[in-house]
Amino acid sequence: MQAAPPPDSCGRESPTRGGCYDGLMPSRLNRSTGAALGALLVLTGCGHKQEAPPAPPPPLVKVVTLQNQPVSLTTELPGRTVAYRVAEIRPQVSGVIQKRMFIEGSDVKAGEQLYQIDPAPYQAAYESAAAAAASSKSQAERFKPLAEVNAVSKQDYDNAVALAAQNKAAADTARINLVYTRLLSPISGRIGRSSVTEGALVTANQTTALATVQQLDPIYVDVTQPSAVLLRLKRELAAGQLVAASSTEAEVQLTLEDGSSYGPRGKLQFTEVSVDETTGSVTLRALFPNPDKLLLPGMFVHEKLEEGRRNDALLVPQLAIAHNQKGEPTALVVGPDNQVELRTLATERAIGDKWLVTAGLKAGERVIVEGVQYAKPGSSVKPEEIPGDAQPPPGPQNAAPGAGS
Repeated sequence: MQAAPPPDSCGRESPTRGGCYDGLMPSRLNRSTGAALGALLVLTGCGHKQEAPPAPPPPLVKVVTLQNQPVSLTTELPGRTVAYRVAEIRPQVSGVIQKRMFIEGSDVKAGEQLYQIDPAPYQAAYESAAAAAASSKSQAERFKPLAEVNAVSKQDYDNAVALAAQNKAAADTARINLVYTRLLSPISGRIGRSSVTEGALVTANQTTALATVQQLDPIYVDVTQPSAVLLRLKRELAAGQLVAASSTEAEVQLTLEDGSSYGPRGKLQFTEVSVDETTGSVTLRALFPNPDKLLLPGMFVHEKLEEGRRNDALLVPQLAIAHNQKGEPTALVVGPDNQVELRTLATERAIGDKWLVTAGLKAGERVIVEGVQYAKPGSSVKPEEIPGDAQPPPGPQNAAPGAGS
C-alpha cells in the first residue's frame, strides 16, 4: 500500500513536489496573457493607415441647348362684341299703337313693318290737303290764259301759282305723315323686346325706343390696348427687332368667355386715332363672321392678334426658369467644363411652354431642365442632352434652388 504524499509547507497536500501551491497561479497567467495580446493589437493597428472613401460621381442632369429661332409675337387683349349695325325704332308721328307686327327676338328684314299707329287722323289730313292742292292748282291754271290777255293782274296770277305750290307741299307732308304711321325696320337683323304694347300712346321723336334691331352677322369686336405697348412696338419695329405683320387686314383669333375658341377668324379693321384719356388705351376693332349668331352684342371675349415677327428669338423652356427671392427669373447653365452657373434673366412673355428671354442667355448655351435639385452653382455635373421639344414633365424635381415662394 502506497503512502500518501506528505503535506506541503502550507499544510495542504501538494500535487507536485517542489513548492507550495496556493491556487492563484492560473489567474495571474490569464491577466498577463490578455495584456500582451492587447499590446500586440495596438501595434498591429498602428502599422496600417485607414483609406478614405472614393468621391461620388457628378450628378446626372438633363440639359437643352438654346437656339435662335423665328417666332410670331401675338398678344391677347380683352374686349366686347358690338353689333355691326343698330337701329332704334322710334315713332315720327304721334298716335296710338294699333298693332305690333313682329315676334320679339326674331329676325326681321329691311322694310318689314313692325308697328301700326292709328292712321285715321292722318288719312283725313292727307285727303284734305290733297283736295286743297287740287283746287289751288286748278285756279292757277285758269288764271294763266287770263293773265296773258291782261284779264287778271299779273299779281293775282302769281299769288294763285304760289298758293298751288304751298297746298301741294302741305299735301305731300300729310302723305308722309300717313306713311309714318307704318313703322318699318330700316335694316335686316334681330329685333329685341318691345317697350310698348297695343293701345299705348306714343309721341313723335320720343327718347324711348319702341324696339331695337341689331345686325349680328358680321359682328364687331372692340378691344383696348395700352398706348405704352404701341410705343414699344413702334420702337422695336424702328430698331429692326420686329418684322411688321401684314398691314392689310391682319387675321385675328377669338377666345370666348368660357375659355373655348371661336372657330371663324376675323380681320382687323382699324385702330382708333386717339387715346382714351381715362384709361390710357387705344381701341382696336376687328370684324368677325357670325353665321350661327353665336356672338351676341356685349359679350366679353379675348382677341389674339399678331404684333410682328422676331427672327432671332431665344425661347427657353419654362422648366428651366425659376425665380429668386427678389422675384427675378433665374436659370442654371452648364458651362463648357460642365460647371454649373446661376444666371439672372430678363423675360418678355410666355409663348406656349417657353419663355421669350431677352437678356441673360445666348444661343448655344445649355440650361438644366431636369435634376436641378442635384446641381448647385459652382459644382460639376454630368449633362445629358435632350431635344428642345422633348422636355420632361413638370414636377417637384424641377424646382430651381433659390426660387421664391
